[in-house]
Amino acid sequence: MNPFSDHPGRRAWGLRGPILLLGLLVLGGCEVGQQSAPGALAIAAANADVASITPEEPRMWMTVGERRFAITLTDNPTARAFAALLPLTLEMAELNGNEKHAELPKALPTNASRPGTIRSGDLMLYGLNTLVVFYLTFDSSYSYTRLGRVDDPVGLAHALGRQDVRVVFAKNQ
Repeated sequence: MNPFSDHPGRRAWGLRGPILLLGLLVLGGCEVGQQSAPGALAIAAANADVASITPEEPRMWMTVGERRFAITLTDNPTARAFAALLPLTLEMAELNGNEKHAELPKALPTNASRPGTIRSGDLMLYGLNTLVVFYLTFDSSYSYTRLGRVDDPVGLAHALGRQDVRVVFAKNQ
């Protein structure tokens, strides 16, 4: 017997059955979705907590006299190789009234580029082993490999002064 025969009652039931079944599936899916939403929120909240305790951006410290500056390192092989040298105390020479520089104990991997504008607080590598801390913003055509940046360079120029200076670089403390 064909459920879709010409009998009006049978034809109507034949169409209502699949529609009713589809409606129940949709409602059941919504209910399951609603019940799992709080669980999904709990999982999202737990993941947020995990994210907040996972390692942050790599940081280090630069100390000049009594002033201490946090530096966020760039995520590249050069910055990681530099961090592996820490702690490091360097006598940094003044150059051009905008930067301090010193030779590192060994060459680092490089990926130099021309940044165009150097910003106060930039920590760069010139060549293979010259560490440079910039304390003024200016335009430059030279190529550097970025190591990181002083998080808050306010007071950096004053701390570094216009003479050669001893600078201590250390890992996150």
